[in-house]
Amino acid sequence: MLKLYLCLNLTMSIEVNNLLKQYGEQKAVNNVSFSVNKGEIVGFLGPNGAGKSTTMKMITGYLQPDAGEAKVCGISVEKNALQVKQKIGYLPESNPLYYDMYVKEYLKFIAGIHQVKNAKAKINNVIELTGLTVESKKKVGQLSKGYKQRVGLAAALLHEPEVLILDEPTTGLDPNQIIEIRNVIKEQGKNKTVLFSSHILQEVQAICNRVIIINKGILVADSNVEQLKMNTKSNSVAVTFSTAVDGQKLSGLPAAISSEKISDHAFRITTEDVNELRRQLLELAVSEKLDIVSLQTEGNNLEDVFRNLTTPIS
Repeated sequence: MLKLYLCLNLTMSIEVNNLLKQYGEQKAVNNVSFSVNKGEIVGFLGPNGAGKSTTMKMITGYLQPDAGEAKVCGISVEKNALQVKQKIGYLPESNPLYYDMYVKEYLKFIAGIHQVKNAKAKINNVIELTGLTVESKKKVGQLSKGYKQRVGLAAALLHEPEVLILDEPTTGLDPNQIIEIRNVIKEQGKNKTVLFSSHILQEVQAICNRVIIINKGILVADSNVEQLKMNTKSNSVAVTFSTAVDGQKLSGLPAAISSEKISDHAFRITTEDVNELRRQLLELAVSEKLDIVSLQTEGNNLEDVFRNLTTPIS
């Protein structure tokens, strides 16, 4: 009996259950579980070496887990890897390409692998979608790093997958290109499920409502972005003085966790007790005869949350 796998009637497009990948004594991915619903764009975050790429490789079937299970559109990756790969558009971190092929030639090759119907029209469509039109007659090896990344993204989109797994999709792109690709991802997220990793936290915050954070192979957060920010204890106080101030005096305040110098006159201080820090700043200003121009409490941003969850406590 022929089995027809569709995401359309399934709530969860990606299911990860207790995935484990171990290299010697090191657990690169340590019993990680999460799910991604159809139509969600989810940011997958973590420091270098946290296990993000390893997890993505196991979801896409390019790496076998030592334990646990991953499913895409209800299909077991271990039992039906080929069907899973038909459902997924995958842009790996390394983005392997054939440099001797022309851009259109390479995409035609990828279309053949996926047995894409009406390949010529779909190739032209993804070339336009990813901003490759100007460079489409060049060999892949002649392209800049940013345009090579676009070729990888075009290849991932070519067979119109239901799930996109994008590992650092904006690596090597300039700020204008990042905005363009960000818009492509947001547009694709209207009718696809997208899981993507990035070190550009502003980018994740601009695209995603939900983030998953992994650290040292362990899932440390899976939540709505705004809820994460609310649940993170530390806040920041932005203070500006009329004259230059020694930053060490600010970072040495008992209520200060850290101090970031914005200019000789302005600083951003992280704390768990905003009221106490404000009191100590006023006392410092009086004792040092400093004039405070502005003193403003700031809410957490995604960068604060990330540091709070992934920075080792010394």
